[in-house]
Parts: sequence; C-alpha cells; structure tokens
Amino acid sequence: MERSADVLLADGSAAHLRQIRPEDAPAIVDFHSRMSDRTRYLRYFSPYPRIPERDLRRFVNVDHSDREAFVTVADGRITSVGRYERLGPGSAEAEVAFVVEDALQGRGIGSVLLEHLAEAAREHGITRFVAEVLPENGGMLRVFGDSGYQVQRRYADGVVHLSFPIAPTEKSREVQESREHLTEARSIARLLAPRGIAIYGASATGHGIGAAMLGNLRDGGFTGAVVPVHPTAEKVAGLPAYRSASQAGVPIDLALIAVPAEAVSEAGADAARAGAGGVVVVSAGFAETGVEGASEQRGLIERARAAGLRVVGPSSFGLANTDPAVRLNATMSPRLPTAGRVGFFSQSGALGVALLAEADRRGLGLSSFVSAGNRADVSGNDLLQYWQDDPGTDVVLLYLETFGNPRKFARLARRMSRIKPVAAVASATRPPGLAGNLPGPDANAVTALFARSGVIRVDTVQELFDVGMLLAHQPLPAGRRVAVVGNSSALAELAVVACHAAGLIVAEGYPHDAGPGATAHDLADALADAAVDERVDALVAVCAPPVPGQLSDEDADFAAALASVALAGEKPTVATLVFGTVPQRVPVYPSVEESVRALARVITYAEWLRRPPGVLPELPGVDVPAAEAAVAAEDAEGLLTAYGISVVPSTLAITEDGAVAAAAELGYPVALKAAGGGLRHRIDLGAVRLALSDKQGVRDAYRELSSAFGPDVLVQTMVAPGVACVVELVEDPAFGPVVGFGLGGVASELLGDLGWRAAPLTDRAADALVDEPRAAPLLHGYRGSTPVDRAALTDLLLRVGRLADEHPRVRSLTLNPVLARPGGISVLHAVVEFGDAGVRPDTGPRRLRSA
Repeated sequence: MERSADVLLADGSAAHLRQIRPEDAPAIVDFHSRMSDRTRYLRYFSPYPRIPERDLRRFVNVDHSDREAFVTVADGRITSVGRYERLGPGSAEAEVAFVVEDALQGRGIGSVLLEHLAEAAREHGITRFVAEVLPENGGMLRVFGDSGYQVQRRYADGVVHLSFPIAPTEKSREVQESREHLTEARSIARLLAPRGIAIYGASATGHGIGAAMLGNLRDGGFTGAVVPVHPTAEKVAGLPAYRSASQAGVPIDLALIAVPAEAVSEAGADAARAGAGGVVVVSAGFAETGVEGASEQRGLIERARAAGLRVVGPSSFGLANTDPAVRLNATMSPRLPTAGRVGFFSQSGALGVALLAEADRRGLGLSSFVSAGNRADVSGNDLLQYWQDDPGTDVVLLYLETFGNPRKFARLARRMSRIKPVAAVASATRPPGLAGNLPGPDANAVTALFARSGVIRVDTVQELFDVGMLLAHQPLPAGRRVAVVGNSSALAELAVVACHAAGLIVAEGYPHDAGPGATAHDLADALADAAVDERVDALVAVCAPPVPGQLSDEDADFAAALASVALAGEKPTVATLVFGTVPQRVPVYPSVEESVRALARVITYAEWLRRPPGVLPELPGVDVPAAEAAVAAEDAEGLLTAYGISVVPSTLAITEDGAVAAAAELGYPVALKAAGGGLRHRIDLGAVRLALSDKQGVRDAYRELSSAFGPDVLVQTMVAPGVACVVELVEDPAFGPVVGFGLGGVASELLGDLGWRAAPLTDRAADALVDEPRAAPLLHGYRGSTPVDRAALTDLLLRVGRLADEHPRVRSLTLNPVLARPGGISVLHAVVEFGDAGVRPDTGPRRLRSA
C-alpha cells in the first residue's frame, strides 16, 4: 500500500511524508552527512560518522510490513527518517526510532512520524512499540511521553527502555487533535500577519490585477515590507523591484501571485526560497477550467507543500487583516470594511467584492477575511482552527460552496460554536460522494450537519449578514420570549405572525402599540420598559413613519430612540425601520419577517449553547478482542454479540419438515417469515405468520408462504409484540459512518422518516435520535399506549455507533425490525455487510487533505 501525506509542522510550515525508497540511498547519505555529531550519537549510541554500504542497503530496502520507514522531504532533501522493525517473525512488538535534521528539531516532526508509523504497524498486526533512548535525549523522550499512549519506562545499562501499546486511546486522539489545532492555526496566523510580502505579477505600467493588489496593499497602510518581484523593471509603483524575493534582504512570510497559470509554480518556488510560509494565488486557469486544469492544480499543490508552503486559492480574491498592527489589504478590493470582530471566510472569489462591499455598507466590522477560491489547500476548516484562539475575533461567518471534509468540519464547528458563534451559508445539495441512490442521509444531510454542530445555517448571503449583524452587536438571548414594540398596529401584527411561524413566543403583555401619534421619546420609553421586563428575552421593534407635519424633527427621531435601547446591550434587539438612518451597529432590517428570522436563528443557537455537550458513555459488555476476531472472519453474529447486541434466534428452513424440526428445536410458539429479499418483516404483504403453537400450524403456514414467496422460510422464536423500529449504519463516502433510526412500516419507508447522526454517538445524540423521526410519538405513549423502553433503544444506538466508529470494514448494518416495548427491545433480524476499510475523512494520523 502506497503511503504518503502532506503534513503540518509545529511552526505551521508544510512538509511531505512518504515511504522510503531504494533510490533514496544517496539522499540518506546526504542527510546523514548533515547531522551533527551529537544527533548521530543520540540516534545510534555511537559516533557513526558514515553509513556502511551494508547498513545503507538495509535502511532503504524495507518490506513495508515487518519493516517500515517513512521520510519527510523538503526542497528535494530528506529531513527526517522514522522506522519500525518487528521483533521476530509474527511478533506483535516492533522497535521504533526516529532521527530529525538538526535545523528542524523541535518542530513536531517526530510526533507526526510516530502517528503514521503506528497506523502502518497496526494494519500489519503489530500492537506494541518498544524503543531505546539515551537519558540525555530529552527531545525524543518527550515525543513518546507526550504522545497520549500509556508508556512504560525502565532504566537499565545506561539506556531508557520504553514500551507502549499503539492502539488509539481517548488521550492519544485528544493529543493528536490538539496538535492539529495548533499547527493549522499557526499556518494561518503566518499568512494573516506577515512581516513581509512578495508580489508577483504587478506590472510596471500599473495595469492588471497584480498592480491593483499592490496598490491596495500599500494604500491600506500595510505595516510590513512590500517586495515587488519583476523580471526586468527596476521599480514598480514607486517601490524597488527585484528579480527574486530573496534579493530584497527582508523577511518574507507571504506571496501574492497574479501571474499566468503556467508561471505560478515558479513564483511559489521563488517565494519559498525567500522563506515564505504561504502564497495567495489569484491567478485563474486551474481546476475551474476542467480536467487538465485540475491536474495542473494538483501539481501546484504538491510542489507547494514539498516547498513548505500553504496555498490560498487558486482563483482567490485575496485575504485581509484589519488589525491596526498589521493593516493588511491583500485583496482586489480598494476598500475594506471598518475594523471589527467578525472573521469572514468565502470560498467564492467572484463574490469577494460584493461580500466586502455589503459588510462595509452594513457596518459589520471585520477582523480578518479570506477568500479560498478553488480551495485547493487552505479551507474553512483551517480558518476555524485559527479564529478559535484569535483574540480579535468574536464571530465567524462562512460562505461555503462545497465541503472538502464535512466530518472534520462538524468536529471543529462543534468545538468552535461552544466558544464563538459560527454562521454559514452553504449549498443544500448532497456533498460529493453522497450522490446517486446510496442509502443514508438525503439532501437534508447538509442542514443536519450544521444544526448538530451548533452552526447557524442560513440560506442566502443576505441572511448571513442579517445574522452576523445581530451576533456582532447584540447579546445572546436568554430564551424565546419576544416583546414586540412599535408605533404601528399593522407592523406589530406582522411581527406577531412572524414570531409564531418561527417558533418564538410573544411575551405576556405584548405586542405593545405606542400608537401612530407616539413621539420618539414615547417609543424609547416603551422599548426601555421592555428591555427590563423579566418576562422578555428579546425585543422586536417596528417603526412606521409619522404623519407628515404631526411631529417635530426631535419628536420624529425614531432612529435615535431605537439606537438608545439597541446599543445599551440589555437584551438583543432587532428592528424594522421603514424610514430614516440608524447607526450602523444597530441590527435594522428592511422587513419584519427578515428581522424575526434572524432573531429566531440566533435564539436557536443560544438554546443549543445552553445545552451541555454529550459524552461517550462506557458501554458494559463490549468485548473488543472478540469483535476484532469477528470482523476478521466476517462473522456478523459474533460481531453483534461482542457489542452486546443480541438477535432473536432463527433458523432457515427450505422444506416443510425442516420448518417443523426448526420450530421444535427453537420451542413453541414460533413465527414463520418469507426469507426472500426484504420480505421477512412485511406483514402487510402476507409474508409473516405469527404465534404458531403446534406442528400443524407450522405446516400450514409453511405451505402458504412457500407457495406465495418461494421455499426459503425463516423460523424464529416468538417474542412479545412492540413498536417496530429500524436501525441502520451506513459508511458514507463524505461523512464517514452515520447511524440512522426510524420506525418500521411502509409509510415510514416511503417518507424516508429516519433521523441520522455521525458515529460515534454521544449520550445526548443517541437520546435525540430516538425523538427525531416524525413518527416518534408512537414510542412515547401515543393515544394512551404504554411508552416503550427508551433507555433500551438509546443503549442500542450507542452500541451501533461505537461499532461503526471502531470497525471501518463494516460498510453497512441494518437491524430491522427492532421491536420496542415497555419491558425492553428485541432485534429480530440483522444484516451486516463487510468490505475494505477504505479511507475515512478526519480519521487516522494528521494529514492535509488532497487538493
């Protein structure tokens, strides 16, 4: 299996990791020659000045099973080597070791190598690593000690002997995600706060995109160095021009590239030689042009990452940082919105001008802005990592066209939304990999992904700004009770209707109509009273223009009255003001419906935020070794048993006498079901006979079923009746494993009445999933029936979710029907499909996604 990955190091720079190759021998010798004497001694426990030919052949020739080795490569040079070697044929232990070039030590390369080696070793039956480290090698001891594995240490003969199991643990996953967060955040920080910027493609004549961006950068007051790179000109826009960025003699962290597509890679290589950490490619002509352009884009990203660069774009509109210490306008817009505390990510380059203009018009102050264009490398996930800890950002807005890794987005957004609100507009179509007639989530999967991550999903860019204004300038509401206050009964009634439609509660004593003759002071007093009313959680203000000549200018200044309350920060306030100009920080909307809709979305987010996050509970009776053995043998019954999921016994009969014998063995009463595809639970089609208590009943039932549906008949022990449910597990190409739950029956199947959650399920997710189907009231005592055992259903979903998460070879699982009743549940039938493990997004060792 070919293994390679682009990875991020602790300083945010990129590197390429791959398996060692026989042809790497000269590069290994060169790598060894660059090591200091101390590094050689710490690795080999001896001076080891040169590699003997015999050792060299062994180093570069591995079988990728009992012996594996990975190298990291930068600028065509090997910069580190990590390897494991199995301790004897069939052993479950392997010795692991690393060595990193002196100049790159302390950048987290060892921890990345360990993650990838552990994954490769596990797939070849190795369960434990051992290592020998000199006591003075503190860096290597920290790599192992900080890995999250249960490391055992023993000191003997002047050496520290380490041993640890390499199965992922909750702690190791936590460590890995923490490192992922830090490295991705640092890679973006370097782009948004560069010390110097090189610009490629700025013409000496002042024409073209490159020249425009240089002008915007300079006119915006960028505090760092600006270095135009030009093949012939001595000056560009009054600044000295250089043939190469490194000739400028100043630190370069970022490059803006606006040259023809075929020259982009060379510009990036020049920027990398100058020490840049990333490039913004505004040039077009890549994946958006078709197959050939997509191939060129992949090559661009491969070369950039090998050079240690992150890439924003291609077809990017640019990026910006309004921090007064940076004042970065590396966009194609000559004017940025005012400085503020909202981070904005846009995948679309074409919409860049419009988005920034609208933000400026509304007074939505931005902290930073990134347009990803084709999103070949830097994505919204990277920005979430950065904004989570950015002290200058309080709110995040996302404009997304596609998902590169929806599973990772859900994980990051779930964490981020607990810290800072995230609002996003995204396509409602199924992401790539979900198209076609695959079972599993339908077009609503995207909406569900957002909602369960705490993200405020909106349908349009206009709504994104509506919600953003409210989040940026108003406190979060404490509940759903709304006070409607205004000077127009007609507008107030519209607001009441809109509130009811949005699921909001009009507070007791409201709406309050101050009357068409009310002055601005009257309205301000009414709003102020509502703001301190304990029965009110949020305010909706509606203002119609006064009758001409009825009020003085001061008495008609409703905008000031509204601002006096909205800016006080007592309770969130939205308004519809059909005349006048309101201060920019006041959330004012053209219509009552828009204002209420924005408020309702924020209220829903605030409710989600108040709910505690779920946990992954301990599940008694799970036998992990037995489960692994069952998966290896593709034993469905053994796998379910290992997870504490029991299926009611059944026997397949193909003759009448066989059915009678099976019934006698199972014990009466029994049920007979047609075993043909999808028929075994279809009572409505006459494919099931229940409560058969003797031989004659079984014979009669078998004759009827075999005559109608064929000779294959399932004989099963009868269980107490209950509400028929279905549980599904699907390995989705985009989201990974997802668990579905619904009620059985033709109507539910026809309507697709299943809820879905990504695996593994938390206790709260499993509990919510039971309530999600529209037919769920049948489980809770509908029309006087006795409620079913909800805890048993929740426990079943938790077990299926854990099974899904731990065994990627399980491609699908269906439990149908599951009979739920007051005293427990019975699983009557189970189908498990095994396959290749495949590649799950957001699992395994750290790696940058493919372009």
